Amino acid sequence: MDSGTLISFLAVDLLLVCVPGADWAYAIAAGLRGRSVTVAVAGLVSGYALHTALAAAGLSVLVAGSPRLLTALTVAGAAYLLWLGWGVLRRPGVPGAGRTPAADGSRSRVLLRGAAISGLNPKGLLLHLSVLPQFLTLGGAHLPVPVQTGVLGLLNMACCTVVYLTVGLLARAVLGARPAAARAVTRTSGAAMLGVGALLLVERLATL
Repeated sequence: MDSGTLISFLAVDLLLVCVPGADWAYAIAAGLRGRSVTVAVAGLVSGYALHTALAAAGLSVLVAGSPRLLTALTVAGAAYLLWLGWGVLRRPGVPGAGRTPAADGSRSRVLLRGAAISGLNPKGLLLHLSVLPQFLTLGGAHLPVPVQTGVLGLLNMACCTVVYLTVGLLARAVLGARPAAARAVTRTSGAAMLGVGALLLVERLATL
């Protein structure tokens, strides 16, 4: 893989990562609720690590070629976004909310929930099923496709780490002393998740 391909993928990937969605909402909520932003982001990134591993194993090609399986995964991701969005609207994050010894100690729960959010995030499916294959080079003296997939996946995980850590820490620093603004931001994130989830659900079911 040449540097031009890597730079092009990085540019496209950054655009996708910088689009607010479920990952952003989770990073913001972690910052506002006093949870470890690092652990929350590690969970999100681990979900994308799973996407990369499946893509490198060739399962992404299998999913892309199976309309029923792709529909099932998309519907599951959309339903999860709807559930998360409704939860955020019901309980908008405010600075320090949930900062209890039990909440602070449940790092495994924060990690696993982050992995579930990114693992079922339709944006992750879009990246690994539609975008990433366009940057793979076949044949010749190029690296094997699984290796190329792994490299591009690692670049995506690096982008996610930087962007989501920044989002979570900025939320804690900027919105930490502004409860009303924090509540408005989280409600907007919740509404966005509901909208994206509903749109994906309608579009996918319309193709059946």
